[in-house]
Amino acid sequence: MARGPGDGSGGGGRIADSGGESLLFLTDDQLRRGIEAMFFAYRGFTADPDRILGARGYGRAHHRAIHFIGRSPGTTVTNLIDILGVTKQSLNRVLRTLVADGLVEARVGREDRRERHLHLTEGGAALERALSDAQRARMRAAYRAAGPAAVAGFRRVLEEMMDPDQKARFLGPRPEPRA
Repeated sequence: MARGPGDGSGGGGRIADSGGESLLFLTDDQLRRGIEAMFFAYRGFTADPDRILGARGYGRAHHRAIHFIGRSPGTTVTNLIDILGVTKQSLNRVLRTLVADGLVEARVGREDRRERHLHLTEGGAALERALSDAQRARMRAAYRAAGPAAVAGFRRVLEEMMDPDQKARFLGPRPEPRA
């Protein structure tokens, strides 16, 4: 069934084109509501980790570093800068704190001694688990409530919003799952 402006569907929705395929047309108001939904969802998604981090005096930059070091043990500082899209100076501030607090180790590269390979310590891995467990629980509940088709559609929307280089990184080889 074709839907569109004037049909009671809120001024937007799926309508059929001449080839029989459906295209999605959204009004500016619907797009604004989607943007607001992203903001509020992000607040919810980060609320639990923010509480855990705040108790230690850390912020979201610490969380992002811990997450990606945990996902790719041995990653280099340069690679982490690329992933996070931050300056070396800002990442170094975060890493100095995490190293000083015994959560991250920076090991000298075997082949290139100028490189620093980052690893979580036992304490860092425990913090990463606590942060990830909180976010996985929230995502799992949302995914279950929304259903498989919505989950697939949501992931597709997120992928389509990514810049091409970040999308390639995201879709590229995945690290081995941890036990």
